[in-house]
Amino acid sequence: MRFNLLDRIVTLEPGHSIRATKYLTLGEEYLADHFPTFPVMPGVLMLQTLVEAGSWLLRVSDDFRYSVIVLRVAKNVKYGIFMEPGRQMQITADLVERDGPLATLKGKGEVEGATAVSARVTVGMYNLAERNPAWRATDERIVAHLRDQYTVLRGELARTG
Repeated sequence: MRFNLLDRIVTLEPGHSIRATKYLTLGEEYLADHFPTFPVMPGVLMLQTLVEAGSWLLRVSDDFRYSVIVLRVAKNVKYGIFMEPGRQMQITADLVERDGPLATLKGKGEVEGATAVSARVTVGMYNLAERNPAWRATDERIVAHLRDQYTVLRGELARTG
């Protein structure tokens, strides 16, 4: 199952930082199991919001050069308060270092000024065609989809066609 956790990209400074928002609603399917009498956003999904924010920062910084961005390392992961339905998380991610297809980011998620999650993450970036040239068209479709998704996250209209 794939989750798209960010609801809005508030600001993005290519090559430097991103600010995004996550609104948690009771309608999110994973809350039925986590936990039935005390629904809270799972910690791994809070961490994923940081990874997603950092991924958008890198995509825009590189003009969507890579179709795939994956988490490679998560360090110094710390959790603070619970993220409950009806609350909003402000996510920030700053680019710390780039080394070829690897990037390290420092991220934080806050709810009403209190830290819910913070971590230093390293992600890897690549295109499917690097592994199999026949997948170039798949890379192109993924990138087109990501460009459309970015316009939605920025509050703009997606392109049609």
